[in-house]
Amino acid sequence: MEQATGSPVQLAKPPLWPVSVKGVLFVAHEVVLLKNERDEWELPGGRLEAGEEPDLCLAREITEELGIAVTVADLLDCWRYPVLATREVLIVTFGVQPLAQAELHLSHEHKALGRFPIHEIATLKMPEGYRRSIRDWAKRCGL
Repeated sequence: MEQATGSPVQLAKPPLWPVSVKGVLFVAHEVVLLKNERDEWELPGGRLEAGEEPDLCLAREITEELGIAVTVADLLDCWRYPVLATREVLIVTFGVQPLAQAELHLSHEHKALGRFPIHEIATLKMPEGYRRSIRDWAKRCGL
């Protein structure tokens, strides 16, 4: 690409961030959350692998983390999360529905598994983007 003067245009290098695909899952009108190594509550899901579709990534991650199968539904949100001062992650959230009634299991990847009524999420230590996605999916589900 060249400018009108004939000299090449220097394009800025785009940021390269990991992408984490997360799902909002309600069981008996309570949102399912997992506690991570930073003692924050987060939505189930995980890192998108090279060549993987986001919906398949999310279904795989939820099966690994909770031991249940889900249907991935609506795209809810996409936002940049500065995990640490030197590390950012692009978060993509979807609403999900369990395929069948099943008992949730905690994997070795997290410290705790919790189910919370929507009115309690305001007091939990978590990024605001997760709260936004939870409220959005609750509204779409009529909760």
